Amino acid sequence: MTMARAAPRAELKLRERAYDAFTEHLLRSEIKPGQFVTQRELVALTGQPLGAIRELIPRLEAEGLIITVPQRGLQILPLDITLVRNAFQFRLILEREAIAMFCQAASDTALRELEARHRSIVTSAERHLSEDIIAEAQDVDRAFHETVIDELNNDIISRVYRVNWIKVRLIRQSETSLDEQLVVPVMREHLAIIDALKRRDVTAAVETATAHIMNARSRALRLG
Repeated sequence: MTMARAAPRAELKLRERAYDAFTEHLLRSEIKPGQFVTQRELVALTGQPLGAIRELIPRLEAEGLIITVPQRGLQILPLDITLVRNAFQFRLILEREAIAMFCQAASDTALRELEARHRSIVTSAERHLSEDIIAEAQDVDRAFHETVIDELNNDIISRVYRVNWIKVRLIRQSETSLDEQLVVPVMREHLAIIDALKRRDVTAAVETATAHIMNARSRALRLG
């Protein structure tokens, strides 16, 4: 019985490793949106066995990260204006609800910690903006939004939000990721949200969060 239980767990770990490897390469632009790939190419890219890749594909299809095109094979999610609009509308629906709840539920300590991390990025970036600071800002940016979403305490929402985040990152990465021109403005937008959260002003928190998402959407819509 122990061995029977161990086998499914081992298979699950393989699938999760394959998924993590795939998304990591996708976000590093080592796999391009719209590109066609074979299962063998995914094996080589992720370093995971063919069986794990075959089991991974239905999940990627369900999440919209891969499309099976008849007679052509597997296509990485192609990007277009419709995807941009849908992805940001989805963010807006989820995050408006989440920020309202977070405003009421987050502890003072948690809000002070969030504020401190953001102010540290701004101070460092204004002094000397390096690749390390940009990378740290990207981590702080993602962690802030995921912290707010996770406050809903809904595993389904948390999972689908993270898949949507991958799509948002893929949409003209130079526009939606934090490049050197965006680090300080985006951190300051977050600080405006955090300020409203600290005051427990739900209306202001939702309004500033909405403005922040719409700014990102406007940048992402500058396609072509």
